Amino acid sequence: MHPLLNIAVAAARKAGDIIVRHLDRVDRLAVKAKEHNDFVSQVDRLAEDEIIYIIRKAHPDHAILAEESGQHPGNDEFQWIIDPLDGTTNFLHGFPVFSVSIAVKHRGRLEHGVIYDPMRQELFTASRGEGAQVEGKRMRVTSLKTLDGALIGTGFPFRESQNLELYMRMFEVVARKTAGLRRAGSAAQDLAYVAAGRLDGFWEMGLKPWDIAAGVLLIQEAGGLVGHFDGALGIPENGDILVGGEKIFKALAEEFKSILNFK
Repeated sequence: MHPLLNIAVAAARKAGDIIVRHLDRVDRLAVKAKEHNDFVSQVDRLAEDEIIYIIRKAHPDHAILAEESGQHPGNDEFQWIIDPLDGTTNFLHGFPVFSVSIAVKHRGRLEHGVIYDPMRQELFTASRGEGAQVEGKRMRVTSLKTLDGALIGTGFPFRESQNLELYMRMFEVVARKTAGLRRAGSAAQDLAYVAAGRLDGFWEMGLKPWDIAAGVLLIQEAGGLVGHFDGALGIPENGDILVGGEKIFKALAEEFKSILNFK
């Protein structure tokens, strides 16, 4: 395992320990609303502080982008992208689906990614060119060829600025053509599940860099595609992301094109 990936794994596990230790005291945590339906808890900050401490101890000169504390300046050749608790709303309700996500960029390119599920103690990792693993076992996206029989993950729009009407049209077409839809509440974990072949595809609107950075690399290293709703490949800057195995990615994009009036 690459030394930077080792650091990310250690940091993710430590953050996961902090999260789990606070599960039985959720009602006593300090919680603030960042915006409509978007919350940050005391645990988010504690977990993020621990991750940053571990990174800084090993590489005090590296730059960091963290969900709660923002940009930490440093040598921009290396940048760590951190989501200390993806699925805060689930955590605050005792719904056991949330994860820690850490990615490392080198000269602007994703090189390492870790997603850790502290409830299942399940670790998903990837390094560029080295494939993706779950608990040390190689992962591959599914090879399903059509939407018929597919299980697709998604995330509901929860911010006031998001287009719920458009999303519901997308939801309807996918629901009619697949075996099922799942909305678990942690985009990072959903992306890891696509990489592991547990979901055939996934889409969501308005995700942030810390939501998707590690998961994008996992999927790419597991043989999947990452792109825009119209099927164009690449990491969407607006966070409207579509991922999946090659055939499912293209099939979903075809369905979305007619809805979104892409040419």
